[in-house]
Amino acid sequence: MKWKNLYIVIMSLASIIALSACSDDTENPNSKNNSDTEIDSASDENAKTESDTHTNMEHPSSGEVPADLKGAENPTYPMGSKAIIQTDHMEGMKGAEATIVGAYDTIAYAVSYTPTNGGERVENHKWVVQEEIAQSDKEPLEPGSEVTIQADHMKGMDEATAIIDSAKKTTVYMIDYTPTNGGEKVTNHKWVTDSELSNE
Repeated sequence: MKWKNLYIVIMSLASIIALSACSDDTENPNSKNNSDTEIDSASDENAKTESDTHTNMEHPSSGEVPADLKGAENPTYPMGSKAIIQTDHMEGMKGAEATIVGAYDTIAYAVSYTPTNGGERVENHKWVVQEEIAQSDKEPLEPGSEVTIQADHMKGMDEATAIIDSAKKTTVYMIDYTPTNGGEKVTNHKWVTDSELSNE
């Protein structure tokens, strides 16, 4: 009888130990899931940071333009006039009131490039003008042409290798504006075109 009781106690202890081991194994997958969640969270944080960085790209406020860029003879929006921005190159741009700082007749290009500072590739950036391209000539460059940008509208843009996405002869404007989303005033933004501005 005594041995029988001892046998029951031993079997009970063995069962408890076995259940504990199973419980530990069950926790491991959860631990792995927690690790995956942390990785996902880190990815989300990185994605947000990259998105914020792109949204808040700083434009140099220099009003300098290429020496060979010719002022427009009869621009739709003369220097000092006001216009409403109808494009969204940057957040808070569309609908903002612009003050025209300069107007120039040229060829405007939309370009895609990888910044020289290691930033993410920029697709279809509008605009770079003929006089800001190393291989420029008087004739428009064809879409698909590889060129070197000689402008610093954005960090990492100057000396970047770019592909021409599109080109058009137009008047481009350098403008000052205050973003509609409450951001700080932007000065000497380069460039917007005639079709991206309106009187109302």
